[in-house]
Amino acid sequence: MSDSAIVLRRYGAGDTPALLDTLVDLWADAHTDSRDVTAAGFTPDTLRRQITGHARRDDFTLITAYADGHPVGFGYGFRCTPTYWFGETLLPSISEDARTTGALAGICELAVRPAWQGRGIGVRVHSTLLDALKPEWASLLAMPGNDAAQRLYHRLGYRYAGPYRSGADGPVLDLLLLHCNVRERDCSASRRPA
Repeated sequence: MSDSAIVLRRYGAGDTPALLDTLVDLWADAHTDSRDVTAAGFTPDTLRRQITGHARRDDFTLITAYADGHPVGFGYGFRCTPTYWFGETLLPSISEDARTTGALAGICELAVRPAWQGRGIGVRVHSTLLDALKPEWASLLAMPGNDAAQRLYHRLGYRYAGPYRSGADGPVLDLLLLHCNVRERDCSASRRPA
């Protein structure tokens, strides 16, 4: 199948309940061989709760990639405040431009089925998601040991901003930042914070 046959569709919060089982299945398939994800406590049930909670936001945006009508990848995110996304502890170490922006997008998931990885689908989903959210800055969390994802995020222009932990018992993740030129709709690497 040619990659040009990939169709991207945009969904909002109200569409999510009908798509939830499909998204969870796709995510589980994309992480089948990822021991780091399992060891960190991320499970299909965790994802289900995460998406359900995030879909309560009015600006929730989901992009799903389809091949012959079958979902092969997805990504979602929403606009939020820097305080919400980075948290009070990490916020002071974030570059001033990123911590004071009024246009931050938190990218929560980006997953592609293994058989479809390496074909640019994740890049297309990410680009379409940013076009929809129109951020000045984008940020996501990545597993430190997931080399394939880290390479993708680096190619997209994300740079390491610091360690992130959602709670005392949560895993330590890499917080990554991307600066987007809103006028040119171009995203580039952000400065690493001092």
